[in-house]
Amino acid sequence: MDFSLSPEQSELREAVVRFAQKELTDDVAGREKRGEFYRDGWRKCADFGLLGLPVPEAYGGLGLDALSCVLALEGLGYGCRDHGLVFALNSHLWTCVKPILGFGSAAQKEKYLPSLVRGEAIGGHAMTEPDAGSDAFSMRCRAQKEGNRYILNGSKIFITNAPIADLLLVFAVTAPERGFGSISAFIVEKDFPGFSVGRPLELMGLKTCPIAEVVLQDCVVPEENRLGGEGAGMAIFNSEMEWERGCLFAAHLGAMERELEACARYAGERQQFGKPIGGNQAVSHKIADMAMRVELSRLILYKVAWMKGQGARAPKESAIAKLFISESYVRNSLDALQMHGAYGYSVEYDLERHVRDSLGGRIYSGTSEIQRNIIASFYDL
Repeated sequence: MDFSLSPEQSELREAVVRFAQKELTDDVAGREKRGEFYRDGWRKCADFGLLGLPVPEAYGGLGLDALSCVLALEGLGYGCRDHGLVFALNSHLWTCVKPILGFGSAAQKEKYLPSLVRGEAIGGHAMTEPDAGSDAFSMRCRAQKEGNRYILNGSKIFITNAPIADLLLVFAVTAPERGFGSISAFIVEKDFPGFSVGRPLELMGLKTCPIAEVVLQDCVVPEENRLGGEGAGMAIFNSEMEWERGCLFAAHLGAMERELEACARYAGERQQFGKPIGGNQAVSHKIADMAMRVELSRLILYKVAWMKGQGARAPKESAIAKLFISESYVRNSLDALQMHGAYGYSVEYDLERHVRDSLGGRIYSGTSEIQRNIIASFYDL
């Protein structure tokens, strides 16, 4: 296992950092107050190539390996303070683009991937329901086959990108009696009859990422828009979650690095009782703990990327990475806020926004409790 980076990989990360710092920093606080999605920033990310990181050049992407994707997203998390935009981009990439790339037919790839990579179409997926969050098998959304089409009925909640999406990967039950094989996946375009999006939902963090309810009322979906075989929904979902847990949280790692650097500077500059506050162990130990979490997060994340690059599955490792990084980001953010005192609590600075945005990571992509269940399932308990 070799974690050394090639010159090209190191330059990729730095190039993304420079791009994000230059192009994605405009009025971040203002957009958050307005709950406004940064569409111009989205287009800039597409032009830079971020919406096609793992997609082959034949479809307009960059065709990068897993570790290079992680490094690019780590750079994005470091350079971009608009965490909502970063989250929207990752949802588009790992819950829509990557499943179509991995499970789509040649016709589906040709139809959807180029526009998704160019940013002309925005994607996401719709799994969570009002009564089916962690318990996916209690899903009530149904897909009834009628000739060469499916009729979908049900509702989804907390769907990332729903208000702006051109297509969503929707999961629905096609054969309730088949257990694990009861769920299928469908590429649903926003203009399909019976598809509608409810009002945007306001959350405590990630306010620049549009999230809403989705309603499917006799929604007509052509058979050719089923992704993979009938009953393959859970296999598709588990695959995309491995990629999301291994790549989305690279952006968390980048944000944690930015936090750590800001705290180290502040601890060296802020004077109290005649000396820098970093001279006090109560502060320096916080810096040490933050650095430890950053380095351990990097190690497990790079391991997952290495495994995916080897063509191996990484369900346990991606769950460990997701759990450790999401919990570490919360702890680092709380330590950073405490270290800055009243300045950290003020909305004029980034620290309180880090806290609010980091808390979501313990819930999306599977809660911390579910990650512990996944990890424990690999042992004879």
